[in-house]
Amino acid sequence: MPRVACAFWLSAPGQGEIRAEPLASPGADEVLVRTVCSAVSRGTETLVFRGGVPESQHTAMRAPFQEGDFPAPVKYGYLNVGVVEEGPPALRGRTVFCLYPHQTHYVVPAGAVTPVPDSVPAARAVLAGTVETAVNALWDAAPLVGDRIAVVGAGMVGCSVAAILARYPAVRVQLVDADPARAETARALGVDFALPENALGDCDLVVHASATEDGLARSLELLAPEGTVIELSWYGDRRVSLPLGEAFHSRRLVVRSSQVGAVSPARRARRTYADRLALALELLADPAFDALITGESAFEDLPQVLPRLASGDLPALCHRIRYAPAGR
Repeated sequence: MPRVACAFWLSAPGQGEIRAEPLASPGADEVLVRTVCSAVSRGTETLVFRGGVPESQHTAMRAPFQEGDFPAPVKYGYLNVGVVEEGPPALRGRTVFCLYPHQTHYVVPAGAVTPVPDSVPAARAVLAGTVETAVNALWDAAPLVGDRIAVVGAGMVGCSVAAILARYPAVRVQLVDADPARAETARALGVDFALPENALGDCDLVVHASATEDGLARSLELLAPEGTVIELSWYGDRRVSLPLGEAFHSRRLVVRSSQVGAVSPARRARRTYADRLALALELLADPAFDALITGESAFEDLPQVLPRLASGDLPALCHRIRYAPAGR
């Protein structure tokens, strides 16, 4: 009999549903993965959920195993951890990370999965895609020993950047967010916290990840002369005003984008996408990253959960999705 999986689809902007998916048998160089947990990338996925991907970015924003097209119907997502049930002997039974949407089982090329180190619990490994974004951003930013650094925006990406920077020697790292509740997250990550109005200035580097106009403007204000803002926010179809008058030019400030779709030019000649993802998984051996997972729901509840995440009714950094154990 044909095998069937269940997958979450965005059926229309603001509306999702669980659909049955035919499941092919894996070929010689493919694996069948049973999902253990996935996660909602709150910034990007909620933007996709509300139909906010600009038409000009429909191709650039495609996820590796996306089905359908923006705005909908579309199967979208990229934070998935599962167990290989069928495939090459070296992978069979291994816990793996894959850039796959929310689905109970799936078949992909064996090279599309990355084994999760034994030191990293599956429940934490769902953060790998986000930590990979942070790794790429810091390759772009190239912080130096002793730098004064602010990370503006304590969402999933900003917190991941701050968690990695906490390991850098002799740097001053401050996580900046308008939500005072993020102070507890900063403490768990081992970095200082400040509200925007109290943030320390004279920064050599500011990593901006708040996806707000005010956050980007404040990032510029926090820079020392000739300092750099690394812009990690993606605004979708929203236009942003930026204060490039006043002292922007005389202070020789820099705003530079960073995007995970390409390996940073600083490492492109020597690191592959697989290298970058493997590094992200190694970093997740640190239990401090558990502070980024702030909620959990069952897979079958996703059609009700995603609207709440998109509206802010369900506040979250990373919201984990759990799947039924094998045999159920």
